[in-house]
Amino acid sequence: MDAVTCIKTRRSVRKFKEEPVSRDTIKDIVETASYSPSWKNTQVVRYIYVDDKAIIDKIAQEGLMDFALNIKTVSRAAQLMIITKKDGISGFERDGSYSTGKGDNWEMFDAGIATQTFCLAAWDKGVGTVILGVFDDKKVGEIVGVPEGQTVAAIVALGYPAFEPDMPPRKSVEELLTYK
Repeated sequence: MDAVTCIKTRRSVRKFKEEPVSRDTIKDIVETASYSPSWKNTQVVRYIYVDDKAIIDKIAQEGLMDFALNIKTVSRAAQLMIITKKDGISGFERDGSYSTGKGDNWEMFDAGIATQTFCLAAWDKGVGTVILGVFDDKKVGEIVGVPEGQTVAAIVALGYPAFEPDMPPRKSVEELLTYK
């Protein structure tokens, strides 16, 4: 699929078929996502693949801050990708000081780029995804055993879509673009 088609047809998918995505396909998706740009090419994003139903259920029960839609989505997902970021690197100088006035926000910026690239790479292979943002990063990190020095940046539920969601309305270019 060409890039524009991939971008324009990718949707947030919250209901998946029972058929699991193979680990080879997951590896291909992560390999493609590894080409995401990052602050000074620091490549701080890491991926933790979860297909153990007990862990998924524990995340749904304890890690989603009682947010009903995410609990429902995660509970019925057979697979999750936990996106983490190595702390204190992206947006920092070697001495630990911030490189810009944005402070440590570059970490999440890099994680966001990598997460969207992961989702587009997945869609290119017919795998649906939804990026979940409402969760307790410390609790989810404990549940999946995130290494020290890393923080959970996003949870992505994934699988083959049970149906193709409709495209939500988009803002016009005139609303989005300003010329100066």
